[in-house]
Amino acid sequence: MSSPLSSLGRNRRSPLPEVPTPGRAVPFKQTISLEDEDAMFNSILNSCPRMKLQTETASTSNSKQTALATGSAPTDLELMSSMMQKMTLLEQRVRSQAQEIQKKDQKISVLEQKMKIFQGTKDELSESNRAEELEAKCLQLQNRVWEMERFLNDYGMTWIGESDSLSDSESLEESPGAGSEIPSSQLFWKPEHSTASSFQVDFDLILENVKDLNILAGEGESKIEHTERGARLRQRDPIPLTLYKNGIVMFSGPFRSYEEPCTQQCMQDIMDGYFPTELQHRFPEGIPFQITDRRDVIFRESHRWDTFPGQGHKVGEVQPVGKSLQETSEIPGPKLTMDQFLNKLPRAVIRAGKVLDIREPIREALQGIRGTKKSSVILVETPSLTAMKERLKIDEQNRPPAASNISTLRIKSENGDQTYIVKMAFTETIADLRAYLAHHRGTDSNLYDIISAFPQEEYTDNSKTLQEYGLIPNATLLLRPKRA
Repeated sequence: MSSPLSSLGRNRRSPLPEVPTPGRAVPFKQTISLEDEDAMFNSILNSCPRMKLQTETASTSNSKQTALATGSAPTDLELMSSMMQKMTLLEQRVRSQAQEIQKKDQKISVLEQKMKIFQGTKDELSESNRAEELEAKCLQLQNRVWEMERFLNDYGMTWIGESDSLSDSESLEESPGAGSEIPSSQLFWKPEHSTASSFQVDFDLILENVKDLNILAGEGESKIEHTERGARLRQRDPIPLTLYKNGIVMFSGPFRSYEEPCTQQCMQDIMDGYFPTELQHRFPEGIPFQITDRRDVIFRESHRWDTFPGQGHKVGEVQPVGKSLQETSEIPGPKLTMDQFLNKLPRAVIRAGKVLDIREPIREALQGIRGTKKSSVILVETPSLTAMKERLKIDEQNRPPAASNISTLRIKSENGDQTYIVKMAFTETIADLRAYLAHHRGTDSNLYDIISAFPQEEYTDNSKTLQEYGLIPNATLLLRPKRA
């Protein structure tokens, strides 16, 4: 006996629906809407078993194909099966899309967390970079303030700053005009706090510490020195150190004043019982010193004749009473001869493929300079000198006596390399002297001053004669460049 569902698959000819005519009632009791059709299909699907519908789906598909082949219309079951297939596909697609959306939401949440972390680290890095920039700027400004304070301290001055920042009353009491109003910023001078006046050299302590340092450096001990032919014992040569009143001379010079920071550091290291720091790289194991105590002698560097000839004093320095200080300008130590100096130079050098001799040109230059210095006396032509030469030509056997109205002037040039001998009459003026020198030298006579060394006097009045200035019968003068 066949089931009721199998009968649904038979091809039945459904009558054509009747078209209602106007004015005639519809033959159906109730019209079925789309919602009612959906409810009916849902009830049919729920009432049918799943497996049976799947088996019948295949049969209905076959029947559908046969119906299409025969040209007959699809049945209700075929329509329902096709709708079920589409719904199944749609459900699978919805589930797959829901899973994909869930995965993308998870990925978006992970990326959002990463963005938050990156933004936080970026803010922290920007803050740390800003803090580093501010710290570097602060250190730079602090170093600049320290340099300014050190510079002011060298000159015995102290920076006070704003009036509200004065914490102690001593600075107010020491400042000039303590009772009056203090400006917003002031510089007060304190000679006792300057670096130049505060540094004092203890010569006795230096001599005692040098003895101990020489013992540590192995003074008098012989050490092995390797040579080309083997080795030999040799004592280390000590470093010559000469102590003056105003500075020191180490090795063969130059002179170093106590006002220089490097000299102060060197002396402070010795007074503290250590070797000077500046010798650490050259003598890491120490080196003995050969001390020459000349604390009562002031070293004066050789200057030109136009510099200040007197003795200088610094602020806050107490001069010794009842002691006569000696002065010297000679660097201690052995002097190099010209041959010793030339032996220190290389014999020849190679430049651009050519071998150039070094020693002989320097020897000729040194000897030439010495020769010019020896023969730097120049006789200037003047009318008085010409008259004297004519008288000598008239009587060559009996030399006439020198004229009593002729003055001989020895004039040294600005750099001291040349000496001019000028013969002039007593009645000639300084303007005539300038004219003779300008004619001989070929330079302007207004570029220099004519002075005397001792007593120091400047001859500026060109209308005065030699007799009025007292430049008779002979005198020694100097030429000095005009000062701005």
